[in-house]
Amino acid sequence: MFFFFAGGVQQQVREVLKSGAGRCIACRSPADLVEYEKVLKLFFVPVWRWPGKEPVMHCNNCNLFFPESYSLPPPKTTVGSAAVSEALRCRFCDRVVEPEFSFCPFCGAAQ
Repeated sequence: MFFFFAGGVQQQVREVLKSGAGRCIACRSPADLVEYEKVLKLFFVPVWRWPGKEPVMHCNNCNLFFPESYSLPPPKTTVGSAAVSEALRCRFCDRVVEPEFSFCPFCGAAQ
């Protein structure tokens, strides 16, 4: 007798509590504070859902769920001559990068 199983448990956003509450720990893009649920899928069909224990941060860019305590502070909104927003800095070489660049022109790291 042979049995093939295709399924797994996945996390999904149930409700966004606060948009842009912090930054992702992996890609440093804006992350939202969300309530989530775990979903059991069998053959790619959701069959059972249950809520998560506490709110977590969710990155829309890399789809990472992580605890709120690990979150980086949200990017600064004021850009002046003395203070440059961290959102405009490369996360590897810490140089100022134009916001429309996908890669740092100095070190080549993905932004």
